[in-house]
Amino acid sequence: MVGSRRTVRVGSAAVSYIVSGRKDAPAVVLLHGGGFDATTVSWRDVRPALSESFRVYALDWPGYGESDPPERTPTTEYYIEVLDGFLDAVGIEQPALLGVSLGGGIALGYALAHPTRVRRLVAVDSYGLGSTVPGHPITTSIVGSVLSTPLWWLIRRSRLLALLSIWLVIHPPNLTTELFDDVLVQLDRPDATNAWQAFQRAELGRWGVQTNYVDVLPALSVPTLFVHGEQDALVPVEWAQRAAMLVPCSDLRVLSACGHWAPRERPDAVVDVARPFLVSSDDRGK
Repeated sequence: MVGSRRTVRVGSAAVSYIVSGRKDAPAVVLLHGGGFDATTVSWRDVRPALSESFRVYALDWPGYGESDPPERTPTTEYYIEVLDGFLDAVGIEQPALLGVSLGGGIALGYALAHPTRVRRLVAVDSYGLGSTVPGHPITTSIVGSVLSTPLWWLIRRSRLLALLSIWLVIHPPNLTTELFDDVLVQLDRPDATNAWQAFQRAELGRWGVQTNYVDVLPALSVPTLFVHGEQDALVPVEWAQRAAMLVPCSDLRVLSACGHWAPRERPDAVVDVARPFLVSSDDRGK
């Protein structure tokens, strides 16, 4: 399903999104990740499949895709505020949220802050599930350092480095020409990775991360499904297992032969586990 590209204002920023599916179907909001991501990258295959059953809203975070740059430093809290403003602007009262990586962390933070506004939550390879800096040792050693900006400059200009960056994120056999081409489109944007670099400087440090929900996960009252790639090299699968034990009404699905980018690596599997959870009215949990 193609969908319709639209724009709403959240604060002073224009936020672009794609909407598809029947108007009378339950609402699902898709939240992409950071880096070289955008809604057309992470949700390329998942959005059309979910649109057969739901009214799907897939937004570009400020600083990504076709949205304006962020109004201020893009922290997790900033994006939680953007999500709240977006839901108000498009008139969604109680959607289900499905977020990957950074989008998963934002979804978790939003559900913790606004539990009555979220019907169900799916967190895929989610940020916010641990205290240490996630990622490959090569990349974490330069996060927040003076090397970060020149590294991203090189990645934007070198197809080989861009390819290596994707390869470090996914389970290597899942790399496709289509995924590589979609990433190159995002890296070609004039302000590509600016928001991500600002987020890294604000959120990540040598001693840990600013966003870590582990201590408050037992207070999450929204029915939650954690989905995680078994070969995720950025966020250990053990973190998702711990989160599923801490959240009272939750479940976990681990996807084999899958790294950190499950919606692109195994989109059919993500849809297969997410769709029945999103339509279920059984909130009894485990």
